[in-house]
Amino acid sequence: MSSYRAETLDQLSGGSLDLAVIGGGITGARIAFEAARLGWKVALLEAGDFGGGTSSASSKLIHGGFRYLPMGDIALVRESQMERRVLMERVAPNLVRPLPFLLPVYEGSSRGKATIAAGLMLYRALAGRGGRVGFMHPSVAKAAVPGLRMSGLRMCGVFDEAETIDSRLVLATVKGAARCGALVLNHARVTGLELRHNRGALVTVDAGEEGGVLQVRARHVINAAGPWVDRVRALDQPHARPLVRFSKGIHLLLPLEGEWRCGVAMPLRGGRVALGIPWQGMLMLGTTDTPFTGDPAEVTVTREDTRTVLNEASLFLADDLLEPAQVRFAIAGLRALPVADGKTADARRGHLVEVSLNGLVSVAGGKLTTHRLIAIDALRRLPYAHIGRLNADDSRLPGTGWSFHVEADRSLDPEVANHLERLYGDEAGRVLDLAAVLPDGMERIHPSGPDVWAQVDYAFESEWARTAEDVARRRTTLAMRGLLTDSIRQRIERLAPARQLVS
Repeated sequence: MSSYRAETLDQLSGGSLDLAVIGGGITGARIAFEAARLGWKVALLEAGDFGGGTSSASSKLIHGGFRYLPMGDIALVRESQMERRVLMERVAPNLVRPLPFLLPVYEGSSRGKATIAAGLMLYRALAGRGGRVGFMHPSVAKAAVPGLRMSGLRMCGVFDEAETIDSRLVLATVKGAARCGALVLNHARVTGLELRHNRGALVTVDAGEEGGVLQVRARHVINAAGPWVDRVRALDQPHARPLVRFSKGIHLLLPLEGEWRCGVAMPLRGGRVALGIPWQGMLMLGTTDTPFTGDPAEVTVTREDTRTVLNEASLFLADDLLEPAQVRFAIAGLRALPVADGKTADARRGHLVEVSLNGLVSVAGGKLTTHRLIAIDALRRLPYAHIGRLNADDSRLPGTGWSFHVEADRSLDPEVANHLERLYGDEAGRVLDLAAVLPDGMERIHPSGPDVWAQVDYAFESEWARTAEDVARRRTTLAMRGLLTDSIRQRIERLAPARQLVS
């Protein structure tokens, strides 16, 4: 067992917390960070891996909410625009980067030229500084998006957005929480919860074979378990009515043909949008919006899901780019939406906060883009906490920004150098230092991808990775590129510190 994990387990079992946060996705991580910077003693508890649920299954966008204009969510659009700018310029500039989006209008499109033009103007008015919109000539659009279907294209709008590496943004936030003093623990499932309203809580945590079962005392508890939010609520109140329903969204990753300088957002009937996004040298397509009623841990991508996404992408892309055999990786995630009547596609994307009779604060829903605001709202709802005025911190997170070491080392392969700086920001130099003492540190894990073996050691030593999946799916981009072979998986497992891997 790693020394950090052993020390964390020892501190959790031997002391008392001001706040226990259940759920290590982007919202839970940010709650832990904001509370820890107040000087509180905080623990962040995650049943699986940090960002292992919805937070690493997003559309990889920090977006201004253009699709929410028809829903009338003007406040959400305005908030999203502001948050996109803050994340991109100050909080995580290497992880959140600008990406213009094309908005094509074809003959027979669900929304006509006048509607799209009016939407773009309203979007611009809400964006403030840095929110450009405009119109692009079809020939220019074709150059910006190779493979764009030109037949029937009547107009092409363009607007500013931003793309991100969602799993790394979660990890940077967890690092920020830990740097402020929070105890962070993944692969540790909360199995019991006894709250005494204003007299604190007892949280039962199963930390696996090595850590065993421990009792954690906390003055406050926030439930930010994402799709599992109602399961945690049931530990407090077994007969509580569900707070959320699920909508399944899937994304496909394919080879990227040509140099894309823009993403594509194609409005569909029923309020949905089909997306084509250049991401990490790949083409990501999505997304579906279908009801899901099963176990959140069992959400998968079906053949029908794949067929739906490819068919919808064919509305704006050439068919030869969209063969099912070209799909390298498929992602399935769940949106937690308010329990209500009507289609999930029509449901508002704002977040929910509930305070139980016993004082458990549960937060669900919302968007990756507005996670800082959601965290502050959840903290303000803590009973008897007397937090007062609190604004989200906008300082740069650990592992973001730029690395002098990478930019100064001219011997690095440019593709690998850019990749390391994108994923690790100002911590990239630490990865290079580790690579220098490893015989194969700068060897590519797979010849078709930019990830190197030093990243694996760094993930286990400095980023709380405990399984090969943690490394390949959320610390590197190996799995997302479809490059996680059996032999590579086995080699990653051999590199794990003794007895660190969990089942």
